[in-house]
Amino acid sequence: MLTPLSVTRRLALGLIAGAALLSTSAPFSDVLAQDFPNRVIKMVVPYPAGGPTDVIARIVAEEMGKDLGQNVIVENLAGASGAVGTRTVARSEPDGYTIVFGNNQTHGNNMFLLREPGYDAVKDFAPLAGAGAFEHVFVVSNALPVKSVTELVELAKKDPGKLNYGSTGVGSGSHLATELFMVRTGTKMTHVPFRGAAPLVTDLMAGRIDVSNSTLPSVLSQFQAGNMRAIGLASPQRNPQAPDVPTLREQGITNADAESWAAFFAPANTPKPVLDKLSKTIMAILNKPDVKERITKLGFTLNVRDPETFKPYLAKEIDTWAEIIRTAGIKPAE
Repeated sequence: MLTPLSVTRRLALGLIAGAALLSTSAPFSDVLAQDFPNRVIKMVVPYPAGGPTDVIARIVAEEMGKDLGQNVIVENLAGASGAVGTRTVARSEPDGYTIVFGNNQTHGNNMFLLREPGYDAVKDFAPLAGAGAFEHVFVVSNALPVKSVTELVELAKKDPGKLNYGSTGVGSGSHLATELFMVRTGTKMTHVPFRGAAPLVTDLMAGRIDVSNSTLPSVLSQFQAGNMRAIGLASPQRNPQAPDVPTLREQGITNADAESWAAFFAPANTPKPVLDKLSKTIMAILNKPDVKERITKLGFTLNVRDPETFKPYLAKEIDTWAEIIRTAGIKPAE
């Protein structure tokens, strides 16, 4: 039989246990972070394998596996301008085991260019790290008789719409950057969207498309090998990986520069200690000298940002590209 004294003692012991639990609740996040990860992490690339986004993701995933002590696998889930893979991550369990390497298309332009992207780029994701940006470079088929952007503009104006240009999809950086260019130069070319950089490059080398304002990493090795011709960089200054390619500004074309940023995201509501661990790991990897060298050689401009620094940058970029979309008169796709 329980006596009043024994009841009091039990209550006291319960209070002590509760207090102990409360006292350890703050360090619980540390315990959670220490336990993470204890299984494979999946990094989704919402584009086909072989493109520049895929290559950079695989470099980072390989290093993450070493630093975290768990395999990090890259899964390519292409389709719908990157929306298929991105929405898959948005709907995945917010536990840090599924992340995405996104960009200005997946986490910006799709909000304006797809009627039903299936996710909210801001509300459904937590930024882990801004990685930097892909600069755009105008490349043309070797069969096209132009050797400068000025000559391209002249040819395009002779027969509006006859020349075609390839992009990595409706709403991609290569698409919108070219639309911006056409607005600035008063030209008109026909858009041919592709499902990623690899098939675009193949068709450009084969002469099935005339021109592309592609990300530098996706075409760098090909124009260096002479498989296509680079005629202008859409950047304020020349890139050290392609020092012989003049900028648009050098050729008299202003206000047409554009970059396609890239960043790592986890689903919203992922526990903060897990977000912090992933974020610190990824940023540390991107700042490793050997990793920086490997990625920079691809033509990618690294600019590592922590989540708090990246958030206002993201908001500004969304506003900028929304204005470009309105100016170009691009309508949402189904």
